[in-house]
Amino acid sequence: MKFSSQVGTRLLHTAAAGAAVVLAATACQPIQALEPAPEREDITSIPIGDREVREGGDLVMALSAEPDRLDPTTSSSLYTRYVMQTMCQKLYDIDAEGELVPQLATELPEVSDDGLTVTIPLRGDAVFADGAKFNAEAVRTTLERHLTLDDSSRKSELGPISSIEAVDETHVRITYKTPFAPLTAALADRAGMMLSPKALEETGKDFGDHPVCVGPFKFVERVPQTSIKVERDPLYYDAANVHLDTITYRIITDANIRAANLRSGDVQVADTISPQDVDALMQEDGVGVLQVGSLGYQGLTINTGNTEGVGEPVGEIDTPLAQEAAVRMALSMSIDREALVNTVFNSWFEPACSPISPASPFSSELSEDCPPYDPEGAKALLKEAGIETPYAIEMQVSNTPDTLRFAQALQAAVADGGFKLTILPVEYSTLLDVQSRGDFEMLQLGWSGRVDPHGNMFNFLSTGGGNNYSGYNDPEVDQLLKSAAQVNDDAERAELYGEVVQRLQEDNPLIYLYRQRSLTAYTNNVAGIETFADGVVHLSNAAFLADSQELEGEN
Repeated sequence: MKFSSQVGTRLLHTAAAGAAVVLAATACQPIQALEPAPEREDITSIPIGDREVREGGDLVMALSAEPDRLDPTTSSSLYTRYVMQTMCQKLYDIDAEGELVPQLATELPEVSDDGLTVTIPLRGDAVFADGAKFNAEAVRTTLERHLTLDDSSRKSELGPISSIEAVDETHVRITYKTPFAPLTAALADRAGMMLSPKALEETGKDFGDHPVCVGPFKFVERVPQTSIKVERDPLYYDAANVHLDTITYRIITDANIRAANLRSGDVQVADTISPQDVDALMQEDGVGVLQVGSLGYQGLTINTGNTEGVGEPVGEIDTPLAQEAAVRMALSMSIDREALVNTVFNSWFEPACSPISPASPFSSELSEDCPPYDPEGAKALLKEAGIETPYAIEMQVSNTPDTLRFAQALQAAVADGGFKLTILPVEYSTLLDVQSRGDFEMLQLGWSGRVDPHGNMFNFLSTGGGNNYSGYNDPEVDQLLKSAAQVNDDAERAELYGEVVQRLQEDNPLIYLYRQRSLTAYTNNVAGIETFADGVVHLSNAAFLADSQELEGEN
């Protein structure tokens, strides 16, 4: 087990002196004996290769949760990204190796020597699904919307932009107040999805009811809590490489029903296969599984000041959990991450202690360090803070079987540290609303991850950030995050992000728990499916295999 030598430093400046003695003298409790987690090999695609495909057909994908609004400016759900991937291409994307590659742009951005001017070259052959031309002015319009729409979740992802200019039809120039290194990575996600200016003018804030973008497919209809359908867009610039007629995303929240529909052939792709089912599923004929490690995390968000809604000024919550860093640290110390994850998820997932994956080039010793597992020390911290135990906390979670299984195991585990968790299960889409409104004491949710740590941290941790659901407010963290975004050297950025993690492990507005492994199942009569470390399943170039090869498959 790793320990951060600095964890608790600032906390102990304000806690009673006796607490410092307790922390120093209490040994880390050993994690229960477990079988070592097996090495997992990433399988990110089932390529078509030289196999013959059958043109046309309707592919059905089972989604484990309903997407939120189909508006790239405001959405926050991973499942929305699944659907938008086929409809709304971005200026950039990531590939199987996690490298940034052009999509609607033609090259990586050209950055001036002072880092303040960024010029992006654009495709000249793309049009939106409504026939509007894709050009630099359309890019400018989209980015301005991301920056100015009242409930935009993209504003803080794009950095301190001072102006956006359409230089000519195929070049857009972005000028910054200070350098902003994460821009390309931001434009490889929702901030880079380009929206039809014609549709924006006609629909305004209602764009998400009928989104219009550049993509292999275009929106057809949405039946709430049931399905979303897209169809092939004949105006797409690379339509010759699109094989399916339609894709239907069917909402099937129960993992057992998703697996049953996959076995019956009623669906051809299913996301988020349960670690309880995946081993058996991988042994079945006619079914394959893609798997890849995650850049994201699952964790506990503690409401420390989100009283008026995300992005609004921080308020005061008069509870020890919200106000006392000692209480939050004690909660973190009560969690044996490795034992919980290996036991609940059959060693398919990995413990996590920070928002930076160890696989990231921005990882460091500080970002990989874990708080001690020390339930006796946790109880001592609570005692020194004058907290009567067991200290009660209400935790809201999504009502999926795997999440509830983990929540119940966590509930039992933290009791040893002096806590009493009450679990309140809610629908996933409801939980997204709950965290935005700040209508919670603590909740368990995650983030699918971005290739640049800025995308995993700034929005969630900076004061007023678009995803700062905790209502966290720390000027030093704000400054560290801003400084990291202004530096182009990866090693220097990694060091700064490590310092942020160090501060987080003192304050714990977010308690990081584990990283999922994306498990996507498919039937062996389809190919051209991909899934990368950002968690998104790509179906744009998927196809049904010709009849003579439908049963060959890949296991």
